[in-house]
Amino acid sequence: MNTIPRRIITGTKNGKSVITEDRQVDNVVEHFPGLIISDVWNTQTMPASLNFETRIPNTGFPQTPKNGTYFRYVVVPPDKDLGLEWKKNEPHPMMHKTPTLDYIIILSGELYLIMEEGETLLKPGDIVIQRGTNHAWSNRSDEPCIQLAVLIDAEIKE
Repeated sequence: MNTIPRRIITGTKNGKSVITEDRQVDNVVEHFPGLIISDVWNTQTMPASLNFETRIPNTGFPQTPKNGTYFRYVVVPPDKDLGLEWKKNEPHPMMHKTPTLDYIIILSGELYLIMEEGETLLKPGDIVIQRGTNHAWSNRSDEPCIQLAVLIDAEIKE
């Protein structure tokens, strides 16, 4: 399984800023072959509490807490490794929608963002602002794509 970068958590001790934790992320799950997800951090309230962490289970499709956030590390393998078959004029089998505002950054590899109408190729450094719409990801290359995402609970109006 892929090694997730280390996680460093800061805090305060005796009125001074300190590093309270410095270790490899261990909250890692492989939901499908090569699809590696780690929900690195989450918050349960807005404004966010800085005093504690509530560990959450990794899920294939995020379940952001009401008034909360997720910070998610995702490795998306090539479609062929997932065994996905998708015909152009049909909905993508991984099409989904979450009631969140998502800030997504592509770190490495490439990935198609597929919408109900249209798609675009994402490359390292590209940023996606996903605003609670149906979407899917398709990795048509031969290499995994790594993305970071911050998901924020949002009010979706249809």
